[in-house]
Amino acid sequence: MTTEVILVKAGQLLLSLSILVVLHELGHFIPAKLFKTRVEKFYLFFDPWFSLFKVKKGETEYGIGWLPLGGYVKISGMIDESMDKEQMMKPPQPWEFRAKPAWQRLIIMIGGVTVNILLAFFIYAMLLWHYGDTYLPTANAKYGVEVDSLGKSIGLRDGDKILSLDNHQVEEFEKITGYLILHEVKSIQVERNGQQMNIAVPDGFINALLKQKAPFAVPAAPYVVDSVAPGTAAAAVSLQKNDRLVAVNGQSFPYMIGFKREILKHKGQEIALGVIRGNDTLTLHPKLSDKGVLGITGQDPFEYKVKKYTLLESFPAGFHRGIDKLVSYVQQLRLMFVSKEVKMSESLGGFGSIAKLFPEMWDWGMFWELTAFLSIILAFMNILPIPALDGGHVLFLLYEIITGRKPSEKFLEYAQIVGMVILLGLLLYANGLDIWRSIFHK
Repeated sequence: MTTEVILVKAGQLLLSLSILVVLHELGHFIPAKLFKTRVEKFYLFFDPWFSLFKVKKGETEYGIGWLPLGGYVKISGMIDESMDKEQMMKPPQPWEFRAKPAWQRLIIMIGGVTVNILLAFFIYAMLLWHYGDTYLPTANAKYGVEVDSLGKSIGLRDGDKILSLDNHQVEEFEKITGYLILHEVKSIQVERNGQQMNIAVPDGFINALLKQKAPFAVPAAPYVVDSVAPGTAAAAVSLQKNDRLVAVNGQSFPYMIGFKREILKHKGQEIALGVIRGNDTLTLHPKLSDKGVLGITGQDPFEYKVKKYTLLESFPAGFHRGIDKLVSYVQQLRLMFVSKEVKMSESLGGFGSIAKLFPEMWDWGMFWELTAFLSIILAFMNILPIPALDGGHVLFLLYEIITGRKPSEKFLEYAQIVGMVILLGLLLYANGLDIWRSIFHK
């Protein structure tokens, strides 16, 4: 990965997290202000020892820290990561968090998670309104699939048409791999040469699929020329629009991906290219570039399903997409704890893993898609009932509301310390895995 690509990915991650953190903290800040609770600090990123920028307006100091691991609002009279024990030893003041009714404190604490969830729904809605929803129905993969070596190892063959997974039909082709992993599918139903077959998914397949981080099957398509780039190997041998490429050096390759894989083995070499033009079969002899490029664009033979949304239609659609993403994420987390094939050490990752999700070139559509998904992750992780997270505070507040008894401040202090140790350990573990993989699994 080049330095330029790393900077582009890191820039997208930093911008995405900055947006999410600022809006999350606003979710705490706004209800705190509405309930006349003093907010001492509002920070993007953490500022141990010093900050990059700060300015005080009214009673609140606004700033940017130097440690890009999140952000925070410091609310008076609240036991948080600042561990301001001196303030907590003084009698409660009317403007302090601890002096407010439990229901107000609860609203302040769930404000960040609420904003992240609503933000995700809104982004998905706007993406659907702007771009619509385009996908390839599984039934429209009319040439079947091309499978890699992993797919072939379980008995799948090029040209197989996937009918269902564990007898469940998956409407969108691109969701087949995800469904297979999340539901730990045991069998794949396919049509081969007009006959239906049942392909068993053996133990170890899902683990191998996760490690290669790529689909085991893609829609098969014949390699039919759509356009020829001037000055290329294809132009030199007069390849034409609608020519179908079928063989390399006498070996048949009926589908596009297999054909492309083969010519990459012959970089800078002259090959015997089998071509069908109308009713004629030709053999041409282009010399490939040093990168194995022939110089053509292939035709896309598929019929996609396209749905456009009005502004009003986009909001319920965005809500449903957000819920689907949340359910999928929870299923992924569940697998790390219950599946024999999904290992935490191989699936968990830190900021490096997140950065890799972003494209190598700046793409605003993909940027907002990933930002919406990260917003869902941030909401879910923050609502977990772990001390030091919003969910930990919410748990203690619910206890107070239900029992009428408030946990002691000393207990809350110890709980905060335990929670911070847990979070720091998870942070170091996840990012340590990224470093380990970058060194030993390049």
